[in-house]
Amino acid sequence: MDMIPYLAAASAILGLALAAYYYRAVAAASPGDDRMVFLMTEIQKGARAFLYKEYSWVAVFVVALAILLAIIIAPLAAVSYVLGAVLSAGAGYVGMTVATMANARTAEAAKEGPAKALPIAFRGGAVMGFTVAGLALLGLMFVYLLFVEWLQVDKAFEIVTAFGLGASSIALFSRVGGGIYTKAADVGADLVGKVEAGIPEDDPRNPATIADNVGDNVGDVAGMGADLFESYAGSIIAPVSLIAFAAGIGATDIGDNVGYLVFPMAIAFVGMLASIVGSFFVRAGDSTDSHALSKALHMGTNIAMGLTIVATFIVAYLVFDGDDQKPWGIAVAVVGGLLVGWALGKTAEYYTSDAFNPVKKIAKQSETGPATTVLSGVSTGMVSVAASVGLIVIGVLVAWWGGDQAFGEATIPGGIYGIAVAAIGMLATTGVVVSVDAYGPISDNAGGIAEMAHLDPSVRKVTDALDSLGNTTAAIAKGFAVGSAALTALALFKSFEYAVKAAGGSLDLNVGEVDAFIGLFIGAGLPFLFAALTIDAVGRAANKMIEEVRRQFREIPGLREGAEGVIPDSARCVAISTEASLREMLVPGGLAVIVPLVVGFISVNALGGLLAGVLVSGFAIAIFMANAGGAWDNAKKYIEAGNHGGKGSDPHKAAVVGDTVGDPFKDTSGPAMNILIKVMTIVALVFASAFV
Repeated sequence: MDMIPYLAAASAILGLALAAYYYRAVAAASPGDDRMVFLMTEIQKGARAFLYKEYSWVAVFVVALAILLAIIIAPLAAVSYVLGAVLSAGAGYVGMTVATMANARTAEAAKEGPAKALPIAFRGGAVMGFTVAGLALLGLMFVYLLFVEWLQVDKAFEIVTAFGLGASSIALFSRVGGGIYTKAADVGADLVGKVEAGIPEDDPRNPATIADNVGDNVGDVAGMGADLFESYAGSIIAPVSLIAFAAGIGATDIGDNVGYLVFPMAIAFVGMLASIVGSFFVRAGDSTDSHALSKALHMGTNIAMGLTIVATFIVAYLVFDGDDQKPWGIAVAVVGGLLVGWALGKTAEYYTSDAFNPVKKIAKQSETGPATTVLSGVSTGMVSVAASVGLIVIGVLVAWWGGDQAFGEATIPGGIYGIAVAAIGMLATTGVVVSVDAYGPISDNAGGIAEMAHLDPSVRKVTDALDSLGNTTAAIAKGFAVGSAALTALALFKSFEYAVKAAGGSLDLNVGEVDAFIGLFIGAGLPFLFAALTIDAVGRAANKMIEEVRRQFREIPGLREGAEGVIPDSARCVAISTEASLREMLVPGGLAVIVPLVVGFISVNALGGLLAGVLVSGFAIAIFMANAGGAWDNAKKYIEAGNHGGKGSDPHKAAVVGDTVGDPFKDTSGPAMNILIKVMTIVALVFASAFV
């Protein structure tokens, strides 16, 4: 068992090697003609400029929190925290760099059909996927080995937990900042371009088009990568910290608890290997049918899941072999988490894919105007919450039962450990899950380049088919992320309770007590405030973008008519999105860290209630927003494919309005909820001893 952290680190290095292999494969493909290369370069420059500025701003926050950790917890906790933040930022930057290379190459390959285009888009996404999983697992194993096994320092497990806080800090600001950027540009481009000016999506006359394509990369690639980096690291940290705080152990007295500590690392190890194998099974035929493309893209995920399920039972019997242990029980908990994550993804697919009734219903409602389109999308998102909550409840019950069967009351209540490892089960195949998610923005950018470079309409038909599937794969990945967030936060919450007791305090969550009751209400309301702040930020930034696009159409002669030699000032639109998103991300981002600190120093019981409220309402809002937004987007694309009047019709304009409403839902506020849940919980855990 002593070798498991080393094996996990080795698998992480193997994942990074695969990312390098896919990088070379993407780089070797042709980026197309000079016009396509120019557009690709402009998108790259805009994305890099944004990330440089964003990371510069976030670095100030990271330094401030690192100093606080060094003073209150331990200097080495600050080191672990900064390492988590740096690796998370690095993963996002690498993924964004490759995605902005793969977009033009996917468009060029689309000239030969989806069989050539889909693998390039997937490999571009796979660089993101395996960089995220590889750096997260390698960094976490390094921190664990260094502080727990090699140096055996005091407060070793608090120091390891700080790594997750660093990852969460970057994820929060990347998701919020990138989400505001991309949706401000998207809303501005769509409302003025498609609705007011009546020109196609991604038309080169539209000055916001380049900014929109930049936003796909900084929000849906770099932001998403940081999000899943944090989720993956947090799912491994949760059971490790749970054991450490529940058993009251340190680096020097682990004793018989070593199996509990390394088991989640073993699951990450086999999940990484399974993801690597699964990634080679993504192949497409020549059909642009959404079902055929979906089957091709999900083949890798399904194979990785199957291999992980088999390997989980083997690992469980290798790690837990005591007379009073039943390894099959903990394997059931992990597999239950994996299957519930898959089911959450399938639920998201049902509610967001144009192959099913919910999206078709929204498209039908577009015939009577924007109001009915919006109402139909809202109801679709809300209905999807009920199904997702039911799945989470099933997952929690199965995981609790499996953990209880495996260990009973041996070291800790086995049920809560089962829930903790169920979260890593959900994200064991993170490498391939993120690959499939990052494929979407690359396909979206490929369509934009095809339009702006005036390629044959057949190319746009291929990229549109890939992009439509990308909206669904993104919703599926968000289902995995928010599902794991719920289970991880629950395990971290229990760890917080044990940490409070270990520090000499107590946690009373009786809602009849005023502190817990007030905290519960504050926590339930915080996700709504967070969503309001981020949506309002998108609205303000989009307003500036809309005014700028209107100004250019009004003041640049021949721009709207497409006169030869007349080009829009795209750089101004990129600057507007950059400035607005960086300014607007500070308040909601800071809120997630400051509120639990303030409440915790006032009352630990109130903080416990707050964490419970945030967990429940944040999960529901995240599912609602992600699925409603995805459904609106694909309803628009369903109409653009020729249904209900097609492009330019009144139903199409109504669907564009619905899609615009859904943009900040699915790409800004919704995805940030799962980070909000975990940031608040992990802040409470790291600072628990200070609160007491």
